[in-house]
Amino acid sequence: MIFSRGARWVTGLLMAFGLAFIYVPLAVVLINSFNASTVFAWPPRGWTTHWWSSTAGNESVRSAALTSVEVGLIATAVALVLGTLLAFALGRYQFFGRQTLSLLVVLPIALPGIVTALAFRTAFRTMLGVELSIWTVAIAHATFCIVIVYNNVIARLRRMGTSPEEASMDLGADSFTTFRLVTFPLLRGAMLAGGLLAFGLSFDEIVVTLFTAPPGVTTLPIWIFQNLSRPNQGPVVNVVAAVLVLSSLLPIYLSQRVAGETTAGGRI
Repeated sequence: MIFSRGARWVTGLLMAFGLAFIYVPLAVVLINSFNASTVFAWPPRGWTTHWWSSTAGNESVRSAALTSVEVGLIATAVALVLGTLLAFALGRYQFFGRQTLSLLVVLPIALPGIVTALAFRTAFRTMLGVELSIWTVAIAHATFCIVIVYNNVIARLRRMGTSPEEASMDLGADSFTTFRLVTFPLLRGAMLAGGLLAFGLSFDEIVVTLFTAPPGVTTLPIWIFQNLSRPNQGPVVNVVAAVLVLSSLLPIYLSQRVAGETTAGGRI
């Protein structure tokens, strides 16, 4: 489709407005992390790197970050296993209720977070009688992380088709050998991309965490929420938020690079 010059200008302006709407607030957070003021103030009244060094030595911040990493790793590991298995089941086999099951798999990420959080808290505390712990947080996170892995893997399965596996079996390889030498190498990029995105989603989750975490288990988003209104904690919160923004760039960049693999390079 060819646009006129006026249409291109309008489209460009709308795109610029959309990008500014998303990224200008993030830029404000980054700039404010160097603000010398002890409160949220704009424009900055001075510049300093003191808050960065102060945050680096903050034990509660380090503990919260470690908890977030632990929860994210557990949730991602569960999501990689279950999401991949579900993708194979729904992408390679025909059975009664397949479409319904496909809907149920992707439903958790479409539901409001507060609904998922309340459902898990009720299930853990009332129905199962399980005490809340870091494991309940990780299991709750895994439910929506599964969707990310599932979507990446099933898209790759549909793209690669069954020809490589059929060719392997025609040459005498059994199912395990075919999976190890053919299927898994072709899926590895999609699984890695899905895992990176799933970890990022778990790391930033707060609503589900608030409902499924016991006292004493504090992830980094919860730490930010708890300290947002405390006196003189504004600069530290800004630094933590800035670190989260910067650290999110790496997994997103890697997932885009991995997911962008093409057959031009000899890979699917």
